[in-house]
Amino acid sequence: MDIAPQQPSTQFLTLEESAKVDAALLSSPEKFLTRLTISSLKLLKHIAQEYNIPIEDLTTQQVIDWFEKDSKIRREQGIEASFLKW
Repeated sequence: MDIAPQQPSTQFLTLEESAKVDAALLSSPEKFLTRLTISSLKLLKHIAQEYNIPIEDLTTQQVIDWFEKDSKIRREQGIEASFLKW
């Protein structure tokens, strides 16, 4: 499998962060949840920055709207134009 470096927008955990999670005294499901939580925090920070508001002011609807917008960009312009690359 070819592992190319990901663009900053698609790499939500750095190698250092991933290594720290791996070294933590956690079960596999806990490590997965930890990675997901760290990635989610980074994504929420990005969304808040796009709305130009503090992260704590983000609403559920704004998060949903952001995902809809990113999904539309991916459908209409291709995966490389969207923020999330999946």
